[in-house]
Amino acid sequence: MKISTKGRYGLTIMMALAKKSGEGPVSLKSIAKEYDLSEHYLEQLIAPLRNAMLVKSVRGAYGGYMLAKDAKEITAGDIIRVLEGPISPVEVLDDEEPAKRNLWIKIRDAVKDVLDHTTLHDLATYEDDGEQEYYMFYI
Repeated sequence: MKISTKGRYGLTIMMALAKKSGEGPVSLKSIAKEYDLSEHYLEQLIAPLRNAMLVKSVRGAYGGYMLAKDAKEITAGDIIRVLEGPISPVEVLDDEEPAKRNLWIKIRDAVKDVLDHTTLHDLATYEDDGEQEYYMFYI
């Protein structure tokens, strides 16, 4: 499963809103500038997030966007599903060998578990302590 820029930038928008939570509406222009992203592209991503009631818009001179719920109530899975669709590394076929079908289901469930147990609050308040191990995989 590969998360596209839609999912990545969508998480960026939502993390930016979570970090500014309680400070009033945040403009997409300010997010685009801070993260060096296309404001036009962010405008395309905010609509589905608003339709899913994850963000709300505030009109006016000091308008912008705010989280519609507390950051602890929104998961990475909520955001990714809105922007990317269902979470699945492959389409599981009924006629596939049971061992392979079971593998795909385990992978899907593991990814869903991580996304559904990582809140926006977790992402927005994460601090790198330098002790995280990163693994490089070669394809």
